[in-house]
Amino acid sequence: MIVDTGVLVAAADLADPDHRACADLLDENLDGLRASPLVIAETGYLIGRQLGSRSEAQFFDAVADGEIHVETLTADDWRRTAELVGAYADMPLGGTDASVVAIAERLGETSIATLDHRHFGVVRPSHVGAFRLLP
Repeated sequence: MIVDTGVLVAAADLADPDHRACADLLDENLDGLRASPLVIAETGYLIGRQLGSRSEAQFFDAVADGEIHVETLTADDWRRTAELVGAYADMPLGGTDASVVAIAERLGETSIATLDHRHFGVVRPSHVGAFRLLP
């Protein structure tokens, strides 16, 4: 499963209204979580801003421990990211979300762990009619 920023931030933040659902989803799929490096960077920034440096460091330790596999973006992924940002410019779909789509397409993933149903519900991936959005 490909994981987006919002789910990771909510899982880290006990005060987030989506904390329990997101934490449970991550716990249930711990062996198969994949993320874009842009998601990791964005998540670290948001956790640091919202929860402080210690929580940000704990997040990066979890990444280093392999709890989330950081998927390398290939040249084709970067091109697809640019294509999606341009195609959905009126939304706008940012580069982080577009990189999630590009990775999902390359890996044939049909499920995205995201709280951003607005963006991911509109994007039409090349390999499936629509993503299954969790939680």
